[in-house]
Amino acid sequence: MSLLMPPEWAKHERTWLAWPAADYSQEEDAYLAWSEVANTAAEYEPVTVLVDPKHYEIAKKYLSEAIELVVCPLDDSWIRDSGATFVFDNNELAAVNWVFNGWGAQSWSKYEKDAKVANFMANHVAAKLIHSDLVNEGGGIHTNGSGLLLATETVQLGTERNPDWSRLEVEAELNSKLGTEKVIWIRRGLTRDYETFGTKGHIDIVACFADENTLLVHDQQDQSHPDYSVTHEVISRLEEQTDCRIVKVPAPKVLKDDLGFVDYSYINHYILNDAVLLCAFDDPNDQIAKGILEEVYPGREIRLIDARPIFDRGGGIHCITQQQPAI
Repeated sequence: MSLLMPPEWAKHERTWLAWPAADYSQEEDAYLAWSEVANTAAEYEPVTVLVDPKHYEIAKKYLSEAIELVVCPLDDSWIRDSGATFVFDNNELAAVNWVFNGWGAQSWSKYEKDAKVANFMANHVAAKLIHSDLVNEGGGIHTNGSGLLLATETVQLGTERNPDWSRLEVEAELNSKLGTEKVIWIRRGLTRDYETFGTKGHIDIVACFADENTLLVHDQQDQSHPDYSVTHEVISRLEEQTDCRIVKVPAPKVLKDDLGFVDYSYINHYILNDAVLLCAFDDPNDQIAKGILEEVYPGREIRLIDARPIFDRGGGIHCITQQQPAI
């Protein structure tokens, strides 16, 4: 068995989403945000949306007829995390089924149904199922497809997920399932991500690869925001561990919402075959970020989508999407 996770910018067979299923997501702004992501993605490649049976008729009203709507029992709607991580096993499509425990078995999280989503996805597309005993989520990893993997110490090494695993054991499991050779660790993620409904530090809101040798990194430039020190430490760590070109992407100007300091981030974008879905926040830096992404993703159209309703529920565009690579 020789597994490899292609980078996100490799050609996709399809994009997956899960329609909002949790009680806190049963509102019009969530439906509009999730459907805008799905419908925009469907302009560029096939899209499959999983929907809990009780929300099927609602989803049909909002989603394009071009989208494949598949009934699947769901607890929530963060398919990047609960769903399969698609890889190649030589030249065959395979799907890694990590252990999903609700982002560290958090008290509010219901995940009995979501823990079975990866298996469902694999069966739906006849992909070989690869089981892992590691508690992990897709939002906690990011690969350049050429040996490097980004991860966060408070996620895979945290006591809430893998208390009995050593760092070396976690690295060995990640490398064996994703075809990587080196795990690049940052110490922690953004501040908001450690509050009640956070993931405890997912990498996909902090840093990501744009190509084999380019890293995009969240850059909080306002010293009054607690992420000012966080992102400067992240950049320093990445510079120590890799020779990649580091491109800083300024955080949105807005610093707070009703609950405190925000974790709004342009890093949490999603790469399609001929486009990029970029989180927008009705912010002066939306266009700055768009310009940066136009430079690092030449030939792809950068589509801005208001991601505030998604962030209000704990994630961004990357968190609600999952790529299936084309063979």
